[in-house]
Amino acid sequence: MTNPVAAPRAYRRIATEEAWAPPEMFDLFRQILGEHPEDDPGFMSLMGYYALGDGDRPRFIRERMVDTEGVRLQEMDAAGVDHQILALTAPGTNPLAAAQATDLARVANDHLGQIVRKRPDRFSGLAAVPFTAPDAGAAELSRAVNELGLKGAILNSHVRDRYTDAPEFLPFYEAAASLGVPVYLHPNAPSAGLFKPLHERGLDGSMYGFGVETGLHLMRLVVSGVFERFPNLKLVVGHLGEAVPFWLNRIDYMYGKQVATGRYPHVKPLPLKPSEYIRRNVWITTSGMPWEDEIMFVRKMMGADRVMYAMDYPYQYEPSEVQLQDNLPMTDTERFEFFEGIATRVFDLEL
Repeated sequence: MTNPVAAPRAYRRIATEEAWAPPEMFDLFRQILGEHPEDDPGFMSLMGYYALGDGDRPRFIRERMVDTEGVRLQEMDAAGVDHQILALTAPGTNPLAAAQATDLARVANDHLGQIVRKRPDRFSGLAAVPFTAPDAGAAELSRAVNELGLKGAILNSHVRDRYTDAPEFLPFYEAAASLGVPVYLHPNAPSAGLFKPLHERGLDGSMYGFGVETGLHLMRLVVSGVFERFPNLKLVVGHLGEAVPFWLNRIDYMYGKQVATGRYPHVKPLPLKPSEYIRRNVWITTSGMPWEDEIMFVRKMMGADRVMYAMDYPYQYEPSEVQLQDNLPMTDTERFEFFEGIATRVFDLEL
């Protein structure tokens, strides 16, 4: 019987949200957790588990996170994934002060640049950025794109409990828009104001809290006017948009009521509906969300040209999910776009 994953096909499977980290990141986080475990409960919940944990799952994740030459390639082949877009895993540089964040970003980007140069057929990369640096990492993003050939930036949600719609982060968005590269908005452990009620019931992780955190960040960017200020800015959001596409009609309706009644005088009204910015500036990936009903609904809400494939390796390595998405009710042209065409254009890939 023919394996549908290995069968000949007219498209590459490009997985667009695939986590990676250099060993130096885990070494640094272990040091921080050992010295100051109480400073950041969200960081402790996330990295205390993945960096310090000795169970099967954290060891499985750590082994694959730092690897690009052994088990990762074997599992890509087993799943039928042709190409991964690698990005520094959460929380990345975000919990760190400027000097540490800058050092980690440069180390990660230099490593990633070498990986991409060695295997351009299998890997592309997104730049880590020191968001706590005085220029919000704009200079490092420019270096990573122009000198190392990386294809965009990874933004692991809040930066020390600050969301990136704040004025100090505008140099980063200005650089991304000027370079024409996308920003991938990726989950992090919930910020301090959200963490406690989620953690009390074990909801702060990927089961629910990641979506709450990242969906909030996306909506803050929209209503703050970042996309009005930078109309060419490209943002990519995983996990089928962290539930925001399911809310688009209600968001528009209630936003209109708020503006009409002046409920929030401190929030400047925008000339477009929130959904118009989302459909113009945001692309969605299926990372961790391989199910037909949800994917087809988001394609309907966002437009088929806005939704592309991702696996969420190694956190959700399930080869059977590749076949599920191969079998989505699409035409051959739509399937090519879903797996290859959209990603090639958004990330400016040359495969």
